[in-house]
Amino acid sequence: MLNQKKLGLGVEDFKEIIEQDYYYIDKTKFIEEILLDGAKIKLFCRPRRFGKTLNMSTLRYFFDIETKEENRKLFNGLDIENSPMISEQGKYPVIFLTMKGIDSSSWNGAIKNIRDKIFELYNEYDGKINHILTENENKVFNKFAGKESDEEELKTSLSFLTSLLYKYYNQKVIVLIDEYDSPIISAYENGYYNEAITFFKGLYGNVLKTNQYLHMGVLTGIVRVAQAGIFSDLNNIENYTILNDEFSQYFGLLEDEVEKALQDYGISYKLEEVKSWYNGYKFGNSEVYNPLSILKFLKTKKLEAYWVNTSGNTLIKELLKNSDKPVFDTLNNLFNGKETVVYISQSIALGNNLSPDDLWELLLFSGYLTLKEKIDMNTYFVKIPNNEIMTFFKNLFVDIIFNGLGTINKLKFALLTKNLEEIISCLENLVLNAMSTYDTDKRYENPYQTLLEGFLYGLEGTYLSIPNFESGNGRPDIILKPVVKNKPAYILELKRLKDRTVEKELEEALNQIKTNRYDALLKREGINDITNIALVFDGKRVYHKIEK
Repeated sequence: MLNQKKLGLGVEDFKEIIEQDYYYIDKTKFIEEILLDGAKIKLFCRPRRFGKTLNMSTLRYFFDIETKEENRKLFNGLDIENSPMISEQGKYPVIFLTMKGIDSSSWNGAIKNIRDKIFELYNEYDGKINHILTENENKVFNKFAGKESDEEELKTSLSFLTSLLYKYYNQKVIVLIDEYDSPIISAYENGYYNEAITFFKGLYGNVLKTNQYLHMGVLTGIVRVAQAGIFSDLNNIENYTILNDEFSQYFGLLEDEVEKALQDYGISYKLEEVKSWYNGYKFGNSEVYNPLSILKFLKTKKLEAYWVNTSGNTLIKELLKNSDKPVFDTLNNLFNGKETVVYISQSIALGNNLSPDDLWELLLFSGYLTLKEKIDMNTYFVKIPNNEIMTFFKNLFVDIIFNGLGTINKLKFALLTKNLEEIISCLENLVLNAMSTYDTDKRYENPYQTLLEGFLYGLEGTYLSIPNFESGNGRPDIILKPVVKNKPAYILELKRLKDRTVEKELEEALNQIKTNRYDALLKREGINDITNIALVFDGKRVYHKIEK
């Protein structure tokens, strides 16, 4: 009988998953490896929704000295139960702090959110430990528990709490900070990065540096922020990223885990399709699937872009908006299944103007690209991992450069119905409204072709845009091949107005299509309804001539 357990979509609390009997893929061996690892402070950098929060929740319930007997039951039948490290269960006071949700548009708003989170932490112990505290300790405690602390005092809130818990339990403390970089990235997006970085340097530094009450610290995030300062004086920190072999199997799903899940839900025959959509990530030596997308697919049985729609992708959008032609040329290569070379420093200084290397590194660590091959110590081939991300990038590209999908939808309908007037109108509006992104001067050989190629990615599913592909006796600039063969096809030849008249350039473009038999590729595939379009560009003006 198939295992049809409930799917805990969006559930990241380990206790809830176990007690509610949600479908769970056992990752508790992660606890053993955490304990065997010698680093006192560990930082795990992974893309969002790859199991970081669930793993941190699992650590919390495993180590927490409070309700340890109740928590012990959560691990019955799981891998960690058979490990000698089960003896560490329920031995330590645990501070668990998630920085998720601190995304205010102002620093004052962010501080308020942080103060609220500290308030929640302290209220877990209000009335429980106060009787063993000195008058002075109680005074400070009540400030944090009453949301009365100022910004400077907040920097000491975590380190102070470790001292109180040590005093009460007579045991050093484990500190778990989930998504440590989330408020830092938000600060960068909203323009208060300097204030945030100064604050978190103090907050994280005070609790993790030379803290005599700290047993172990575990942090998760997406990137290692170079200027965070919490790492500069920590010689006992280990940074585990997607480049490391260690712990690579505990974030995301391995192929055998996905195979079993598909089998449990009676859809094992979908493995190859699922693989093309959601696999393709490489963490260390592990081939990894996106867990959120797998759970969504198990529920809906539909191959769709799930993961990419769970975030606003604000930072990625802003970086791409401010990028230049070489960046978009690289994206073009990636769209066509090619790899690109990137330099990986593993430390991103968000406060500076990001270089193209920083952009690719951020895309890599955020899950929009993945490793293909290591070249040397800091240089890698990267690629787009799967269909889900490819769909995202193409839509994002169109959205960023062309301000939404309205124009592309108009063009789709015009192409399908052979409305030539509307086709030309769409292309003219495109150049008029988006050309400034690429610059119309003579620095680039043909910025117009780059612009059109990017725009036409949005036709996916209706037309296949084929740039500079050999057909007949040459390489036409762009072929638009319909997905459905009985629909009209188009060949576009582009010219830039230079010394000759517009009419001569247009005639030359059409003659080039005919003389070189650019229609050979289409006719070979049984497509005979072909329209030739010559386009001549002069600044933001577009001239055309059509031959059916």
